[in-house]
Amino acid sequence: MEKQEWKPGNMLYPLPAVMVSCADAEGKTNILTVAWTGTVCTNPPMLSISVRPERYSCHMIQETGEFVVNLTTEALVRAADLCGVKSGRDVDKWKEAGLTPVPARRVKAPLIGESPVNLECRVEKELALGSHIMFVARVVSVSVDEAYMDEKGSFHLDLAKPVCYSHGTYFSLGRETGKFGFSVAKKKAGRKHS
Repeated sequence: MEKQEWKPGNMLYPLPAVMVSCADAEGKTNILTVAWTGTVCTNPPMLSISVRPERYSCHMIQETGEFVVNLTTEALVRAADLCGVKSGRDVDKWKEAGLTPVPARRVKAPLIGESPVNLECRVEKELALGSHIMFVARVVSVSVDEAYMDEKGSFHLDLAKPVCYSHGTYFSLGRETGKFGFSVAKKKAGRKHS
């Protein structure tokens, strides 16, 4: 199998496309779309987002040290795109995208009401890395939409139809291809496998 060598770059795709809501010290709020995000630690629960310093929301996060990561779905992909290409300097993204700000429980930045999962975060470290500033943050509260809960209290994010981002394109997630540990799980007696 032949491989081409390309110059070093970020080819770690696909990524979650999330909307990050934030507020400045005076309470003005904004939303930005971030694909450069990820889990950092389980205990304590931590994640990171990377933001260009020239983005309007960057100073808000720096001022308050807080933000909310709001997961994006097929129904929210147009809003997510708008929040990524328009600037809060020029437009009210809440109004333009048809999104509802909901008071958070632990931070000043609002949740996006239409998002199925909202992760309230407090910045623990800010790392200037070149083109982006990485904010490493502790998750201090998680809100989930009860519409995706079953009668046993289990949450089913797949029913919300989450999306991902790859090289400038948003994708719906496809069919399930396995569950964690399935490659080493013992086969159940009585089941036939082809």
